[in-house]
Amino acid sequence: MTDLAATVEELREDREHGASWMARRTVEALLEVAEEPVDNVDALVDQLVDAARQLAESRPRIGGIPGAAGRVLAAANGWRHLELEDFRQLLREEGQGLLDGRLRAAASIAIHLTDRLDGAVAATHSASATVREALLHKPPTRVICTVSDPIGEGRAFADGLRSEGLDVELVEDSAAPAALAGATILLLGADTVFLDGTLCNKVGTTVLAQAAQERGIPVVVAAEIIKLAPMEAADAPDPGPAERELFELTPPELITVIVTEEGEFTPTEIAHLVDRTPFLREGYALLQPARA
Repeated sequence: MTDLAATVEELREDREHGASWMARRTVEALLEVAEEPVDNVDALVDQLVDAARQLAESRPRIGGIPGAAGRVLAAANGWRHLELEDFRQLLREEGQGLLDGRLRAAASIAIHLTDRLDGAVAATHSASATVREALLHKPPTRVICTVSDPIGEGRAFADGLRSEGLDVELVEDSAAPAALAGATILLLGADTVFLDGTLCNKVGTTVLAQAAQERGIPVVVAAEIIKLAPMEAADAPDPGPAERELFELTPPELITVIVTEEGEFTPTEIAHLVDRTPFLREGYALLQPARA
């Protein structure tokens, strides 16, 4: 039996990891739920829906959790006609495909960012796994990392890049806007990108984006499609305690482009990308009753 309550609490209390890690933990938890004994597929789907809602409610504004949970639910809901063991096997394959797909998505985003990083001085904030993949794929001339308080995850992020041979400057958050004078790109990860192009990311993101815009430096967000939310920021669930402490919303007018595994999109184009990604709307719809 899976200890779903422990996973929900782990997600709710986590202060160290980002949306990509939370998406993985969500998929792993749902695959464990899928192995629990039940009499039929309908009962198992009901269990998955209940578990997915609990996981999504743990961090209501972190798109990786509802994105991953919603994709699993969207697939499961379409397989209700199958025999129980066939259903479970397909769900295992879907879950593993989702986990593997996240790695492929990060690699694809890195490729899309190659030209932007060639010869660049790249500034970044917090510790995005997707940004790290891009920086390692095409190392820029120099990287400027913020400490990223209150957790300070930027320190370990900078050390990790240095261990890979990159030239990295670590700056205190208070000095980061001024340090952008030497940058040619501000490259950010994302915890969520909403339908209207609003970014949910680590506190301190907005002041950096403002400083970059004032200096004519492009603000580029690297985000897997699973982190897109089919709702506008104004309609998003109220943030939980962790979100209020650690995350903030950055308006779309401060963002130059959002790079996904399918290419580059302006904030105004994100809605079209969501519209052509059925699992986002279908999955979020299955989670919606718990979000009302």
